[in-house]
Amino acid sequence: MSIEFNEKNYTSKMEKSIQSFKKDISTLRTGRANTNMLDTIKVDVYGQIMPIEQLGTISVPEARLISIQVWDKSNTNLIESAIQKSELGINPQIDGQIIRLRIPDLTEERRKDLIKILKNMGEKGKISIRNIRREANEDLKKKLKAKTLSEDQNKSFEKIIQKITDDNIANIDKILLEKEKEISQIWINSTILPLLWMAMDGGGRKKIKEEILAT
Repeated sequence: MSIEFNEKNYTSKMEKSIQSFKKDISTLRTGRANTNMLDTIKVDVYGQIMPIEQLGTISVPEARLISIQVWDKSNTNLIESAIQKSELGINPQIDGQIIRLRIPDLTEERRKDLIKILKNMGEKGKISIRNIRREANEDLKKKLKAKTLSEDQNKSFEKIIQKITDDNIANIDKILLEKEKEISQIWINSTILPLLWMAMDGGGRKKIKEEILAT
């Protein structure tokens, strides 16, 4: 009996789904400048919809600053408008053909919102993985019915697909945890630590400086 089922096809689909999930969460505004934050913003220029990266050079000159060097001056206002209409929540600053986006502090309220958004994105990612599992299982059923697979082969492939699914779901959970830690750390660094620094006396500040210089 010939085997016409290739689990690698579904492994590849799940890997692509994970990569798409990683790219999606990289667009979140966490308080740290990241060029990926602009990936979802499209601009209506030259009679077509284009990403900002095709209209200028994007860079991160500072930890909380994104700079866009627009190639065609006539597109500057169009890019500005697209950013303002997006969900990024940042007001662009225009200087000739340079657009600057200064990332605001990450507040406690914003941190909580980001965690909720992150978890929703994670759930969508898991649904995508489960949909691929269902597609694989339906393919197996068709091949079993057509007798191109035996019962034992079908059960074996089902276990393989379930293992691949479980591994990818676990991977999403790991990515979510790492991103949540990153968001929380950014909030601590931008909000809590400055308050602690202000509350310290001169001796405490001097000790911290000495420890930093010693590392």
